Amino acid sequence: MRFADYAKIYVTAGSGGAGSVHFRREKYVPKGGPDGGDGGDGGDVILRGNEQLNTLLDLRYRKYVKATHGQNGGPSKRKGSDGEDEILEVPLGSVVYEADTKERLGEITEHEEEIVIAKGGKGGLGNWHFRSSTNQTPRHAQDGEDGEERTIEIELKLLADVGLVGFPNAGKSTLLSAMSGAKPKIASYPFTTLEPNLGVITLPDYRTFVMADIPGIIEEAHEGRGLGIQFLRHIERNNLLLFMVSSQQDVEYEYNALLKELESYRKDLLDKPRLLAITKMDLQDEYKLAQDIDIDIPVVEISAATGYNMDKLKEAIWEQLQNVESSRKEKEKKQE
Repeated sequence: MRFADYAKIYVTAGSGGAGSVHFRREKYVPKGGPDGGDGGDGGDVILRGNEQLNTLLDLRYRKYVKATHGQNGGPSKRKGSDGEDEILEVPLGSVVYEADTKERLGEITEHEEEIVIAKGGKGGLGNWHFRSSTNQTPRHAQDGEDGEERTIEIELKLLADVGLVGFPNAGKSTLLSAMSGAKPKIASYPFTTLEPNLGVITLPDYRTFVMADIPGIIEEAHEGRGLGIQFLRHIERNNLLLFMVSSQQDVEYEYNALLKELESYRKDLLDKPRLLAITKMDLQDEYKLAQDIDIDIPVVEISAATGYNMDKLKEAIWEQLQNVESSRKEKEKKQE
């Protein structure tokens, strides 16, 4: 299935039904009072989280979405039927904006979580609501309200435990394939990966974590160069960032250049825990790095092609993720 992380849709909620103007008419009640019922409410347009989905592809082909209108009220104070809601199912990590103002309407992070993105109009009141001692035969009722209309933009930020961060050809796709069995496209030219890929990594004792291969970043990506920032948002939802630099490059320079791009996009990304994997060590003599490095995060030298230090890297990632989870629980405890 193709991956899609953006959709733009014009949504229209249902309008409310009109209230009824009606009077009670029975054989032995010649002067029955007003009994016009209320109109039904219009249907809402709703986003609902679905943990089984991982792409917005289906919504890319739905440019116009409408909920149904409420029905008009009837005699004997009968209320019109409410319009049916239109529910759009989206993957977890979906963020919705108002297209014209860029106002953030909400984010879906849990299964079956819902956000009303266009509210249906309320139904009008029937004429029986307007009876009084001075007007016992009101001949008017309310019209239903119009439903909301707006154009929305939905962006998907991948939910993954670990995000791979590196320049093109750093070996990210090869690593994901070797660790998880995922089958991303792999080749020795820039931008082989044009869309994010997810893989589930399995360790002994039934331990697992999810890793996301983000398309390669280039310098000044935050200014729109290369593939621009369209994929940097996927890093926002990762608990741990695994930086990857080839052993054949200047490791310190490349690592700091990657940090600069993330900082230029969003400074708080640098608050996330980080690991550095120096890749393609099989191309070094006796798997020994020919350069000295001074980097203040844990470093693991690996070769996905030969399996060198792959188990060590998995355990290092797992340890960092456990630290993240412990910090989260401790923070929740303090808030209680």
